[in-house]
Amino acid sequence: MDSLCIVTTGGTIDKIYFDDKSDFQVGEPQIGRILEELGVAFRFNVIPILRKDSLHITDSDRELVRATIAAQPCRHVLVTHGTDSMVQTAQVLSSLTDKTIVLTGALNPARFRGSDAEFNIGTAVGAVQALPPGVYIAMNGRIWEPTKVRKNVEANRFEPIE
Repeated sequence: MDSLCIVTTGGTIDKIYFDDKSDFQVGEPQIGRILEELGVAFRFNVIPILRKDSLHITDSDRELVRATIAAQPCRHVLVTHGTDSMVQTAQVLSSLTDKTIVLTGALNPARFRGSDAEFNIGTAVGAVQALPPGVYIAMNGRIWEPTKVRKNVEANRFEPIE
């Protein structure tokens, strides 16, 4: 992998808590800071295109993500995305057959102690380097094909579609 292209769309991974409002809002992308702190041995470029909770991502937003990725010269792409509609976005990206694209996110904000963000990012970075071209989801320590996974909201985890 020469360079990793990272497209950020918001989601829980980038959420910050406002005490005065008792509210969460999507903040700046966290993945660049995380990768720099970990001292990764590859070049990466972060392209922030959305700052939304994934429940608010529209079909036109998904097309913007697809078009942004299609316009990039890199073959390896990591997308940070909210977990609630990650599968739908992955399915839209499946038309991009010449790149390896891995979507990941977090069930708890990256700024929170005990967040799954770093683990999921690490899984996604390994997957994007090792897998053949296609679109994948990296969550809960597993790599999923978008047509074979769903988010179980009650259990707050990804699981295979039966």
